[in-house]
Amino acid sequence: MDTILVTGAAGFIGFHTSLELIRRGYRVVGLDNVNDYYEVQLKRDRLAQLAGEANFSFIEGDFANNDTVLDAFKANEFRYVIHLGAQAGVRYSLENPGAYIQSNLVGFGNMLEACRHNKVEHLVYASSSSVYGLNGKMPFAETDGVNHPVSMYAATKKSNELLAHSYSHLFRLPTTGLRFFTVYGPWGRPDMAPMLFAKAISKGDPIKVFNFGKMKRDFTFVDDIVKGVVDSCFAVPTPDESWSNLDPAPDTSSAPYRIFNIGNSEPVELLYFIECMEKAFGKEVEKIMLPMQPGDVVATFADMSKLETAIGFRPSTSIEDGVAKFAEWYKGYYR
Repeated sequence: MDTILVTGAAGFIGFHTSLELIRRGYRVVGLDNVNDYYEVQLKRDRLAQLAGEANFSFIEGDFANNDTVLDAFKANEFRYVIHLGAQAGVRYSLENPGAYIQSNLVGFGNMLEACRHNKVEHLVYASSSSVYGLNGKMPFAETDGVNHPVSMYAATKKSNELLAHSYSHLFRLPTTGLRFFTVYGPWGRPDMAPMLFAKAISKGDPIKVFNFGKMKRDFTFVDDIVKGVVDSCFAVPTPDESWSNLDPAPDTSSAPYRIFNIGNSEPVELLYFIECMEKAFGKEVEKIMLPMQPGDVVATFADMSKLETAIGFRPSTSIEDGVAKFAEWYKGYYR
């Protein structure tokens, strides 16, 4: 039975990814520091779900601490690593950039070194659609330049892609970076719009709608995302024989390196998403229209053709069905 390390296992996507790997017959070791960026009880409850699985074990520790990482690799023989742990959140990066440097840069460097020295067959890691920054061309494609991030969070994710390429080139470590678009669903993060909206609707409070509602997001249901993450893990990249240094494509390489978008490729207006939430919860909500927030972008829209070609990835959950499933979980969990 192959053993896979999943960092951020107490987090939203890491939790669902761990469950899917276990369902497919793999042994999973989760690593997470269970920090208090958002409510710790939600993270503990996710871990409680995983604790009931025979093929899951958990290490509570910070991968920004190199000793923690080294100990985890000494105690286990990881064939694959799925690195989903990070300091998340665009707006929080304006307040506490140091947390992003430690987790997303120092921690990512520790993970690269451990994978290199322990002959890991494939490192899959979480990048973000936020790397597209000020780009205006839609849909966002992996071949687009991403040199104008508008948040510290986005800058660290772009840095992860650069660091991964250097390790793929120098040490032939196969790496795949997945640029996540807006992920939602059961067990979601409380700092993200779906959870904030659900809380407000449930309590009868007004919600803040930024850019006066003229926002679009490529909302992607978590079950679709997780299938793509796991399938990507077993599609180990090889050097791209067509890659040329005279016209260097940014998403492939002469090294075993790949970058993929992973989203729904169907942007939804924020006001329509709120309308779906109101329908799922059976009540309307007061909307406070506000201007754009610093570090935010007007729209996200993923070109999914490359990941579809590579692994057959094709999301299947409509926004209406996804929101209904999320609302059902929310009402059960928060009673």
